[in-house]
Amino acid sequence: MIGKTSRRDFMRLGAKLGLAAPFLAGLGRSWAEPKGLKFSPSLPFSYEMLVKRAEALASRPYSPPPAVSEVVRKLDYEAWGQIRFRTEDALFAEGPSIYPVTFFHLGQFFQKPVKIHVVEDGKARQIYYSAEYFDMPGDSPARQMPERSGFAGFRLQEARTRSDWRTQDWIAYLGASYFRAIGALNQYGLSARGIVIDAAEPTPEEFPDFTEFYIEGAAAETDPVIICALLDGPSVTGAYRFLTWRKEGVVQEVEAAVFLRRNVKRLGLAPLTSMYWFSESEKRRLEDWRPEVHDSDGLAIWTGTGERIWRPLINQPYAVTSSFVDHDPKGFGLLQRDRVFENYLDGVNYERRPSLWVEPLGGWGEGAVQLVELPTDDEIHDNIGVYWRPAAAPKAGSSYRLRYRLHWLADEPYPAAVARCVATRIGRGGQPGKPRPRGVYKFAVEFAGAALEPLWGDTVKAAPVVTASSGAIQGAFIEPIPHTRRWRAIFDLIPDGTAPVELRLYIQGNGDALTETWLYQFRPPA
Repeated sequence: MIGKTSRRDFMRLGAKLGLAAPFLAGLGRSWAEPKGLKFSPSLPFSYEMLVKRAEALASRPYSPPPAVSEVVRKLDYEAWGQIRFRTEDALFAEGPSIYPVTFFHLGQFFQKPVKIHVVEDGKARQIYYSAEYFDMPGDSPARQMPERSGFAGFRLQEARTRSDWRTQDWIAYLGASYFRAIGALNQYGLSARGIVIDAAEPTPEEFPDFTEFYIEGAAAETDPVIICALLDGPSVTGAYRFLTWRKEGVVQEVEAAVFLRRNVKRLGLAPLTSMYWFSESEKRRLEDWRPEVHDSDGLAIWTGTGERIWRPLINQPYAVTSSFVDHDPKGFGLLQRDRVFENYLDGVNYERRPSLWVEPLGGWGEGAVQLVELPTDDEIHDNIGVYWRPAAAPKAGSSYRLRYRLHWLADEPYPAAVARCVATRIGRGGQPGKPRPRGVYKFAVEFAGAALEPLWGDTVKAAPVVTASSGAIQGAFIEPIPHTRRWRAIFDLIPDGTAPVELRLYIQGNGDALTETWLYQFRPPA
């Protein structure tokens, strides 16, 4: 697997599920009968048919999946990890689709079976599970699984033109409505989801499932793989279509139709989820030996009015939701900007984790990009979520149709003309060599980019523009950082009590913004 999934990554995949804790029409091609696999008879299929199914399903009570068998419960991390899908039995292993498809076995961390179909000429055939597709130890509990038990999910292997396609994959759907893809640096990291229901509410979050998948292969690397999915949960149903290209990283065009069975408190569309433990901005003493540990280090937003925002992520002391109200946003995403290995010193390749950008296609109207930050004391927990929350209350019988593009890359796909924030550093206020005042905090926010180059020639009069929701700002100025082409804005914050302070900063030159807008939520120590 590209960017091998570590035990830590695997545990996060299970933990975040609460376990153990007009697009292109059909391509009209006829695929060769795959070797080894067993299929149902074919039935007519189209995405619009799936939408109608989802809509009809929403009018009926939710039917939970059957109870998990004892065999599945026995397949813990070690036992599950010893099960390998035989690539000679992969869907499209001998063509004609360029990307073979392999399947995940059920296990303790991924207990709910999904139905997977292959689509050809407007017809779908279900692929039946069989233990014969998998290599496993002789004493594996999986040998007791009944035929046609279903799969946990699937992944797309690299193109058959590559000699290493059997060991390298590039996108995977596994667990609830989660899926993830590699970026331009060939490494898995954060995930996307189909939908969010009641995240960060006092009541338990609901995790709807992709219960059925329909896969139509790509004849060439320039063509998309088309993946359709049926979503089902206690409060919601939906139909999704993903046009998926393997490019520099991975690009997906998503069309979704969502139908509510009942009222929900918080509806999140186009959601992303990631892990942030600590970075250069804040780290507790003796927390960990590594300098930084995170899959993503900030939320970037391109607002409907054109403003570029950077909000560094925070490991909050308790669940915190931040809302960025907007109208027809141009995009948002969770990014990994720090690409220096020495800032992580870890073999799991945090410096190569992908950034994921959501690009709305068509107007999304009124709503907010919401950021949810949960506390964590380890890297195995996904504690960061971001999504679009429509302004209208999500009521039973409501429906939503939306389209968007997902860019799994090393960076955001549409770089800003202004300079970007590259580091946030916090320490004691005051001046070096002099007595430090109590309760004063110094911020040094670093920026880099071509928009700052005129500052070196002193041809632009520039200054930081800093505001705080409470307290006082003192001594704000900018300066170049020695031996670099970066500049930093420095200021002291004097909080008024211990309530969180919302900070906002950018560098202005000749009346124009030279940098994106840096936002931060600072919690003064008690």
